[in-house]
Amino acid sequence: MDEPLPNGERAAPGHLSIAPDSSPQVERADEDRRRKPRTRGYATARVGVEDPLRSLFPDHWRLMAPAMAIVTTVVGLGTWTLPGTVSAALALLAVLICAGAPRFAAMQAAAEMTGLARAAIAAVAVGVPCALYSFALATWAIRAEGHGWHAAVAGVAVLSFAAGALLDRRLPAKMAAVVCLWIGPASLSEGLLGKLALAAVIVASVAIGYLEISRVLRKMEVRTAREHEQRRAEELLAEYEETGQGWFWETDRRGQLTYVSRRIAKSLGKTPADLEGRPFTELFILDIQEPQESERTLVFHLSTRSSFHELPVRAATKEREERWWSISGRPVLDQFDNFLGFRGSGTDLTETRKSQRDVVQLARFDSLTKLANRFQMSEWLAKILDAPRIENKACAVFLLDLDRFKQVNDTMGHPAGDALLRQVADRLRTTVADSGQVGRLGGDEFKVILPGRVSREELAHLAHRIIENLSQPYSIDGSRVIIGASVGIALSPDDGTTADELIRNADLALYAAKDGGRGRHHFYAHDLHSDARERQQMEQDLRDAIAQGGLELHYQPQVRVTTEKITGFEALLRWKHPRLGYLSPAKFVPVAEDAGLIPQIGEWALRTACHDLAKWPPEVRVAVNVSPLQFANPALPAIVTSALAGAGVSPGRLELEITESVFLGDDSATEAMFAALKRVGVRLALDDFGTGYSSLGYLKNAPFDKIKIDQSFVRGATVEGSRNGALIASIVSLAEALGMETTAEGVETLDELDLIRLLGCSHVQGYIYEKALKPADAAARLKTSLTALAKGPRSARAPRQTMLRKVVLEHDQQEYDATIRNISRSGAMVEGLWNVPVGTTFVIQLSESLRRLATCKWCSEDRIGVEFDQPLPMDASGAVQFTPPRQVREKGDTATLRKAG
Repeated sequence: MDEPLPNGERAAPGHLSIAPDSSPQVERADEDRRRKPRTRGYATARVGVEDPLRSLFPDHWRLMAPAMAIVTTVVGLGTWTLPGTVSAALALLAVLICAGAPRFAAMQAAAEMTGLARAAIAAVAVGVPCALYSFALATWAIRAEGHGWHAAVAGVAVLSFAAGALLDRRLPAKMAAVVCLWIGPASLSEGLLGKLALAAVIVASVAIGYLEISRVLRKMEVRTAREHEQRRAEELLAEYEETGQGWFWETDRRGQLTYVSRRIAKSLGKTPADLEGRPFTELFILDIQEPQESERTLVFHLSTRSSFHELPVRAATKEREERWWSISGRPVLDQFDNFLGFRGSGTDLTETRKSQRDVVQLARFDSLTKLANRFQMSEWLAKILDAPRIENKACAVFLLDLDRFKQVNDTMGHPAGDALLRQVADRLRTTVADSGQVGRLGGDEFKVILPGRVSREELAHLAHRIIENLSQPYSIDGSRVIIGASVGIALSPDDGTTADELIRNADLALYAAKDGGRGRHHFYAHDLHSDARERQQMEQDLRDAIAQGGLELHYQPQVRVTTEKITGFEALLRWKHPRLGYLSPAKFVPVAEDAGLIPQIGEWALRTACHDLAKWPPEVRVAVNVSPLQFANPALPAIVTSALAGAGVSPGRLELEITESVFLGDDSATEAMFAALKRVGVRLALDDFGTGYSSLGYLKNAPFDKIKIDQSFVRGATVEGSRNGALIASIVSLAEALGMETTAEGVETLDELDLIRLLGCSHVQGYIYEKALKPADAAARLKTSLTALAKGPRSARAPRQTMLRKVVLEHDQQEYDATIRNISRSGAMVEGLWNVPVGTTFVIQLSESLRRLATCKWCSEDRIGVEFDQPLPMDASGAVQFTPPRQVREKGDTATLRKAG
């Protein structure tokens, strides 16, 4: 059985060597050897284990020489005789051979020696001297007579014990020494029994020696295989360290490094020798720990000598970028459970943490605008609403929706839309600042959370600043873009105590703000639920109308000024609701836009207009509006061609009215679409000229046949001091220079018609000639005559001021939001109310200090004319005065009004 070595380890199988003296000096040396740092690798092979076939006898076999000399002396004293010449010669020769044991041992340890040669050397060094000395004692005993045999046997026995001690763990050599020591007495004795015993011992020794050598060889094979595996493991570990996939470390019982990978030392700007003997904790910055490790830090594990696994720590490198490691370790104990230190491994965690941060960024932040996303905003809101104290649950929620953003996205493309969203996010973040949290919900929807109780006045002021800032012009790819914003506001706990309630109510308020004209804010009110249901019902009714043919096209004549002949009609979309009657496009078109129904409605309008055009005289044209979304559709030329072919009309009789917003998109795509439409043969008209896109550069290449002058230029053009006439004249001159016709929209009075004639417009469209006619009425009108007769009032109203002023009208305890387009001392034109019966009375809140009772005198679509019961006050310049005069006028005390005509 293997015996433990002096240092507490066990010898490798087949290890045959005598144990050295366990002196204190040797133990201290062994302890120093164990503590000495290892620098070749994390795991090193144990050295100093002898090959048993290379050392059949040790060099200290020389001690057998003095043992033989002592036995000789003792035998001589015991028998009072001297050995004979032969005996003395044999004994001396045996002593000399044993004394030369170190030289024989060096010879057998040579690498080039074979096993048979080593056995021969062992036989000469061990067997020959023992046999010689055995015959020396036997011949001496025969010569001495008397007690000579007793002394010889005693001497052989003593030397047998000495040989056994010197040849410990070398069983073949030990058996050979013992047999050779007894061979002399046994062979020279007179009895037959001794000779038989000697023969049996020789046979047994040979057999035992053969078995022992076989066992040693097998153990050597096992040990060689184990050492090969160990070397392979060392190489794999070294390669693992070199590739940078991981590293290893080891400390002593005091927490000082005894080993660390060279790569880690290099990353710290040191060498392994510099770090060995330093505290293990110096490798890290331990004041920054992961939150989940706050109770189980590295210092805690080291002090309690407990294992730890994948503990994230920040490396104490001098690199600008933070480097993180994940380390694992376990305490190392000896066979008596004494703590020897720690041993463990580490991996680079830097890229993993970067990936985790990226995942968190994606999970909690919007990748486009870098604002908080829907998930994080919901977390913040839930945290406020889950506060234990009721006063801490107060907050305000803003939901924002961008007005006209879809138009930019459809015409300019998604990259431009993304760039616009980033600019909107920057402005919104700057406007809200530290007052609250800003996030993007998706698309063009944003959300603001304001914690704490804030007055409605302050909230309204913030909402106004948000709308104002977001409505300022943007620069996208060199183009000037203008959008707006609508804001819905809900408060906690007034409008809800849960996140779902607040978001739903803020959304209702947002819809109310959009329905009220956009570009405004609205606080949640309980009656908005019914409005939301109405809007949802309207969307469903609109879908049914599209499916069942409930939409209509009405046609308003376009008259040539010089001949007063009808040259064409503009197709105007109308919807007669089953319950509500005719609804304004301003009311149901936004619903269609939100529902994505505009392309479907546009194609239907195009086909229907071509179908009605086929019934009209060949010299009459029809104009159909094309939305920016339709214009961006590459299939538009094919749709137009199909509609013309299906109706059997000439392409030149169809006029497509296109707004300036189409030029916000890709120039090459826009030019390609214009070229494709002109190849079809249709006419192109520029609608609402001068109200949108600010640049005129597109007119150089755009193949328009007509420019339509927006009605905002026509209204008020006859008022003294108005510049509208000059603008109309400029547009007409521009169109004539480019070879285009002009149509003035919204002409309602004879004075306006005279001015249009004077300024040179080629066509007129407005109530002065005809209102929009149903298809049957339009066909009947064309059968009578193409001549149009101007009928309408000659402008005799009091001088009016044009403006855009938000007002509130009260009727039958209901409030309505509307806009004043123009106003005089006696009356005003109000926009935003539909189907108002003539004679209806309202109380109009013109300002905080000015209210008037007004009566409806006429109603047309979403506009009404009202007459005040009392004239409005006028200031020194002749303008309507909405606020009482003050001795010291301060900025903002009075409303800004345009100069009266």
